Amino acid sequence: MIRILVVDDSALVRKLFGRVLAEETDLEVRFARNGIEALAQLDEFRPDVITLDVQMPEMDGLECLDRIMVQRPCPVVMVSTITAEGAEATLNALQLGAVDFVEKPSGAVSLRMEEFAPTFKSKIRAAAAARVPASRRLRERVQFRAGTALAPRPRRTVEIADVPVEAAQGNGIVLVGTSTGGPPALEALLTPLPATFPWPILVAQHMPSAFTGPLARRLDGICALQVVEAAVPLPLEAGKVYIGRGDADIVLSRRAGVLTVLAAPEKTDYPWHPSTDRLVRSAMALVPATQLIGVLMTGMGNDGAVAMTELRAGGGATIAEAEETAVVWGMPGELARAGGATFVLPLQKIAQRLQSLVPLHAPRT
Repeated sequence: MIRILVVDDSALVRKLFGRVLAEETDLEVRFARNGIEALAQLDEFRPDVITLDVQMPEMDGLECLDRIMVQRPCPVVMVSTITAEGAEATLNALQLGAVDFVEKPSGAVSLRMEEFAPTFKSKIRAAAAARVPASRRLRERVQFRAGTALAPRPRRTVEIADVPVEAAQGNGIVLVGTSTGGPPALEALLTPLPATFPWPILVAQHMPSAFTGPLARRLDGICALQVVEAAVPLPLEAGKVYIGRGDADIVLSRRAGVLTVLAAPEKTDYPWHPSTDRLVRSAMALVPATQLIGVLMTGMGNDGAVAMTELRAGGGATIAEAEETAVVWGMPGELARAGGATFVLPLQKIAQRLQSLVPLHAPRT
């Protein structure tokens, strides 16, 4: 039985979410009207998953999430509005430890529940299987249980291992795919890379279009590399990171002889968007596999596993995030199990491996 705590100040939303979840016989659901009520139920109900609204009275979703991660960490799915403010709050929540988010149905909520329900339930089940690292904010949890004041959080560091690896030759492209748990994973991947990193990086992060622009701007503010959303056709430039626009696919094309990053309309034969499989295949059609590196990180499903297995078979290098650090070891796990991963590495070692694989003095595109 999966125990779910639905936290929302709207009685209508609680009723509708409860009705959707009650259709599943293996789900037990309880409700809270705000963050204070949610915290009061943590130790008694011991939920396996919490759905958490962002905007609530008395204690909002972000403050409640912050306390959950200290008091009793468990997978949290944020319920977010599709607005600029909602997107920023959602990205903050993912940084604080939420594993995923769903877009709150807008307008006549009850009329959209049939469309919303399958996604909602699949994200609940994926969250129930998600990994919340036991070491996350351990010092603060010890202090909370001891009843002492919470000390300032230590800054997160990234471990870099010195592993000799044969580098690729000439110009090339790094192709990254991720889904559930992706924004913090992208931060861990991109922030250690220097401004002199010579290859462009194309990213397919499963996320709606309202969120990919804010995600790109946030990463651009903390990375040495320039990070942009690929919302319009852009010429491929060395040392730049392109985040695929949500509700579309990010693909590589050639326009007037110049490699160009495009936001292409979704294709029905690719179930997740932006699609990692489609991104990798579009790159392989234009660039030799030996000049491509695929990176597949945390996310449910198998997007990217098939195409990156083809990439490795063609002579390209591929990296799958290890199970020990992935929030959901779906996508990278499928790549590893298919034999398509050249390397299986914990998240904190992927950036170092990229720098070993990419020639630092390669000619810039």
